[in-house]
This record gives sequence, C-alpha cells and structure tokens, in this order.
Amino acid sequence: MAMYWLMQGCQAGDSLVFHYSGHGSQQRNYTGDEVDGFDETLCPLDFETQGMIVDDEINATIVRPLPAGARLHAIVDACHSGTVLDLPYLCRMDRNGNYVWEDHRPRSGVWKGTNGGEAISFSGCDDDQTSADTSALSKITSTGAMTYAFIQAIERGHGTTYGNMLNAMRSTIRNTDNGVGGGIVTSLISMLLTGGSLGGLRQEPQLTANQAFDVYKKPFFL
Repeated sequence: MAMYWLMQGCQAGDSLVFHYSGHGSQQRNYTGDEVDGFDETLCPLDFETQGMIVDDEINATIVRPLPAGARLHAIVDACHSGTVLDLPYLCRMDRNGNYVWEDHRPRSGVWKGTNGGEAISFSGCDDDQTSADTSALSKITSTGAMTYAFIQAIERGHGTTYGNMLNAMRSTIRNTDNGVGGGIVTSLISMLLTGGSLGGLRQEPQLTANQAFDVYKKPFFL
C-alpha cells in the first residue's frame, strides 16, 4: 500500500496528512472488535482485483506506528468512513454542537491507538451513512461534499478549533442541498458491495481521535 510511504522515516516533530476522496464500503467483521459488527473499507481503483483496504490495515499502517511527538491528520471523504481509521474515540456531536466522546476501543483489548503520537481524523459521514458529490466547489465537475465543506470551513475562518471545524462542515453540507449531485452514483458501489438499498442523502462529517479532548479548546492546525 502507498500508505507505507507516508510513515517512512516518521519522527517527533513531523506533521502527516492523509487525504482520500473516493469510494468506501463495509464488510462483516468476525473478530468482535467493531461496535457495529462491520469493518469500514476504502475501495481504490484496483479493488476488484486486489481487494478493499480494511480499517484494520489502515490502523496498523498509519496509526499504531505513529511515534511520540508526531501528528497525523486524516481527511477521508468516502461512504461509511466514520471510523475508517479505527481510532479509539469518536466525537458524537448533535446539531446544537453538544458532544460526548464515544469509546470505540475493542472489547477484545486489541490496541488501536498510536505509539505515542497524535492521530485525528475528519471523515465524510457516519459508518452507516453515504457521502455525496457536489458541483458547488468548482462549478464544473463534481467533488466530494465533505472535501468541499472542509475547504469552506478553513477559507471562511471557522478553522479555529476542531469543534468549530466540525460544526462548520456539517452546516455547509446541510446548506448545499441544491448543489449536490452524483450522490446516488457515489453510493451505488456501496449498495452493490453490501447488498443495501439507496435512500435519501444523510451525511454528517465525523471526528475521531486516538484520545479524547475538548474540541472547543483545542486549536485546529495541520
């Protein structure tokens, strides 16, 4: 996997960014280390011949080796991407901005944290949701709605804290309904892989981390 390259030579003081905008899906988990019973996956261009990239692999490759003093930000714009890095904590936030950190550490005791570093992920939607495309960014071609919302949050000055970022991204997506297009196409691959059915657009960006923190006090910076 190309992800191995990201971690080569990683040391204290490094700030890493992993961005993926594409197809995502789920598959049944049989080890008992998933709260919802499913592993989240990424579907790269060659997934039909090489297979999907499972969240366990992503965690083992770019999360667990992260050394003390290093920082990783993941920006994953894909269907079913809420916990795609398998990080131990998910920030469950309501529409009023109130939040609690959910503990997603596996009951099996398998370690999903880092080797002392800090790992934080913004994802396009919750694990049971799909991510849409939008033409509102370029006005010419469709891009991921979450990627668009992430850029808008920074450009409009909402990137002061992680909580402000998450609220701004969700607000942008809720207010971009008229510009959304291609969501059905984006979701189709997930439907085919999981045997699910297509429904209306439900998309709320998520925040996960290797440890809980005050999202309204911790400054956001890459």
